[in-house]
Amino acid sequence: MTWESVSSSPAPIIPEVQQRSGITRMMKFQCCSILWKICLTVGLVLFYYCFSIGITFYNKWILKKFHFPLFMTLVHLLMIFLLSALCRALMTCFSGHSQVVMSWPDYLKKVTPTALATALDIGLSNWSFLYITVSLYTMTKSSAVLFILFFALLFKLEELRPGLIVVVLLISGGLFMFTFKSTQFDSAGFVLVLIASGLGGIRWTLTQILMQKAELGLQNPIDTMFHLQPVMFLGLFPLFLYIEGLHISTSELLFRFQNTQELLVLLGTLCLGGLLAFGLGYSEFLLVSKTSSLTLSIAGIFKELCILLLATNLLGDEMSLLNWLGFGTCVSGIALHVALKTSHSKGDETNKLHRGSMRADMELLLRSHEDEEEEET
Repeated sequence: MTWESVSSSPAPIIPEVQQRSGITRMMKFQCCSILWKICLTVGLVLFYYCFSIGITFYNKWILKKFHFPLFMTLVHLLMIFLLSALCRALMTCFSGHSQVVMSWPDYLKKVTPTALATALDIGLSNWSFLYITVSLYTMTKSSAVLFILFFALLFKLEELRPGLIVVVLLISGGLFMFTFKSTQFDSAGFVLVLIASGLGGIRWTLTQILMQKAELGLQNPIDTMFHLQPVMFLGLFPLFLYIEGLHISTSELLFRFQNTQELLVLLGTLCLGGLLAFGLGYSEFLLVSKTSSLTLSIAGIFKELCILLLATNLLGDEMSLLNWLGFGTCVSGIALHVALKTSHSKGDETNKLHRGSMRADMELLLRSHEDEEEEET
């Protein structure tokens, strides 16, 4: 047997049975991976729903008998700070590594604006429950997408496209139809939620900028909540003193209590709200970190529908056909925004893959050219 016959002999053929078994194992692995991702996403969304829907109805329920929303918010902020500090201490004990502590210049310049906007957003949102229904709050709060788009364009996080104009028109028109001739409309509560939505736009835009800066080290939601709460508490405290300070100091529910048991029950109820607020903040960041912000946006659409259905069935909120049409129009605008974000992100990924494949083809061409030159020599 000559050397040429050995070199030109074909490679050994893999049996067909082994090929089929390999393909079957690969298909099973892919199916298990997809199933695990679906279960994980569904579990995280349900985890987020429990806290988000729960705290909405909790706020409406407790403010029916406890008319101090700013004091309630301060208690929640204090609870979140203490729980975040406890979690950081436990992580330090188990990992042996110290947690992130920001310098004062970075803290004052970059964390303070985000914390103040967040505090006012939450405080005014809770305050509005004294005047409006859950359904009107949910619908008006969805207008935060408009403000998020506006500030994203202002800070150049988004590019102005025709689709965004359609999104703005749909959400604005839906909000107008929902509030037009509403039987349970209250102008004071509506204005409070609308201001809170504007502050929410500033809040989430600044939060995105804050968490995208890797040098700050605030990618962990526990660290983010820990650093935000002190400024949020101090920023909301003067507003609480001006609006509720005198009334709460003379209230028989707290400082002039007559029944110790009722006081303990009230404090326990407020602490329960703090646990819900902590879980809501953590579940939002966890859902985004494990899936994407797109998943959170889609989950938010169905969450609003669930809240409206529960509010009409459990709390007796009244909604006309025009209100439902307005809600549908607003949801269509939000869904269009989600679809635009999806197509835009997929386009970026396709461009990256195309550039990567072009580089790979160029490398193959260069290698084949080098091999030909070596054979000729």
